[in-house]
Amino acid sequence: MADDPRIVTETGLDARIAVIAEPVIQDLGCRLVRVRVSGQNGVTVQIMAERPTGLMTISDCEKISKALSPELDVHDPISGAYHLEVSTAGVDRPLVRKSDFERWAGHLARVEMAITIGGQRRFRGQLLGLRDAENGLEFGLRPMEKRGRKTKVKSTEKSLATPEADVWLPLADVADANLIMTDELIDAARALLKAENPEFDTATEDGQMPELDGDTDLEINTEPEPNTD
Repeated sequence: MADDPRIVTETGLDARIAVIAEPVIQDLGCRLVRVRVSGQNGVTVQIMAERPTGLMTISDCEKISKALSPELDVHDPISGAYHLEVSTAGVDRPLVRKSDFERWAGHLARVEMAITIGGQRRFRGQLLGLRDAENGLEFGLRPMEKRGRKTKVKSTEKSLATPEADVWLPLADVADANLIMTDELIDAARALLKAENPEFDTATEDGQMPELDGDTDLEINTEPEPNTD
């Protein structure tokens, strides 16, 4: 996992928590996707994790939560009480590693760059994978209008700016990136689960295939003892 580090990382308090969480998650055979601290329910620490390939279950989320809670208590990055929430990356997942931009080529993504390119920082289009460039790796985006197959996209995404032609952007300058929910993406996610986990007939331990609509990620919430120091 060390040879595929995250290229999209946190800052501030989120980054301090990520430093604590990442080795704990790796020791359990998983990898960190994202850390986000929000004001939901007071203070909530959201940890998003995944297996390098294949199935991520509620049991995995529980193991990460149980292993991570005492580490956060020891390092005490947050003053006061907080809720710890551990979840999977989901279908419309963040793209945080080089392998994410390769694996999900052909699907729609929205990207925010850390620098302005061609007068804009936000882009949306079909991922074209990676290519070598003079200053490092670049990833490509293709306008939706050039896609050969009609794709059903959530209405909230239709107002985002799309490039007028294929555009190649520096991978090192990505500030934030996510897949966009489409019917194609849901089908691909289901196929990936089955292909990479042939010993599993379903994606959950209770015999039910999870609803892959981006709104029902496997998730567990814990409430550690309040930090009163």
